[in-house]
Amino acid sequence: MAGFRIGRGRDNRTPQQQPQQAPYGSAAAPPPYTGPQQQWPQGQQQYGEPEYFGDPYQQQPPAAPHDPYAANNPGHTRAFSIHDEAYAAGPDTYGDGATYQAGAAPAPAGPRLHWKQLLSGIVLRPGPTFWQMRDHAVWGPALVVTFLYGLLALFGFDQAREEAINATLSTAIPYVLVTGVMFVVGGLIMGAVTHTLARQLGGDGAWQPTVGLSMLIMAMTDAPRLLFALFLGGENTLVQVVGWLSWLAAGALFTSMVSKSHDLPWPKALGASAIQLVALLSLIKLGTI
Repeated sequence: MAGFRIGRGRDNRTPQQQPQQAPYGSAAAPPPYTGPQQQWPQGQQQYGEPEYFGDPYQQQPPAAPHDPYAANNPGHTRAFSIHDEAYAAGPDTYGDGATYQAGAAPAPAGPRLHWKQLLSGIVLRPGPTFWQMRDHAVWGPALVVTFLYGLLALFGFDQAREEAINATLSTAIPYVLVTGVMFVVGGLIMGAVTHTLARQLGGDGAWQPTVGLSMLIMAMTDAPRLLFALFLGGENTLVQVVGWLSWLAAGALFTSMVSKSHDLPWPKALGASAIQLVALLSLIKLGTI
């Protein structure tokens, strides 16, 4: 016992006899106290910090591997489909692609009809014909049919027919030709008025199909009255009855054509055709009657 000296605060053991310090995290001994640690917000630790900040024993979460082809990186975009994006919002978001949208540039409703199919379609199936030709100009058939109608319409008036028959050939031919040209010009003006009224009432159709089809309707609906008037005269009772019936048929066809060409309900379509119907009644029907 005498060989040992006890001193307060002194350890006489050799370095080989010093106890080994356990690493951090083991149950043997806690880590040495290094003083209060400063806590930093988590957002700053996410991007890393110098070694002299924070807890040196705190393990940082591993960073996500960098993807050079990520969608949000500069120079790279994410491919997507318009069809998929449309149906992601719901199948009824954009509706049927075949539905005609007002105000847009529409695709043609159908192929252009031959002039024979066009003329027969106006009489036999007017609705589908007007819908199919709503985006096609019909200048050829409209100008030819209206000009021929104007040549014969002169003979539907009793007084004009007598003057044309009694005149010389050199005088009658220019007279008849001028009448045909005047009917063409009048048809163009009345068709343009109908188109303008339809646009003011909210229609969105093109002016060329509207004017051309209105000229065809004007000439073709008055053809039955004109046919009887050539032989019976304009004052005949049958001619007058046929004239009123053909005028009502013209009103129905004008309404159908404007409704299909301009996407308008039938009251507005009839209102857009009102001036042309009144003009036909006063110039042709009432003039004959």
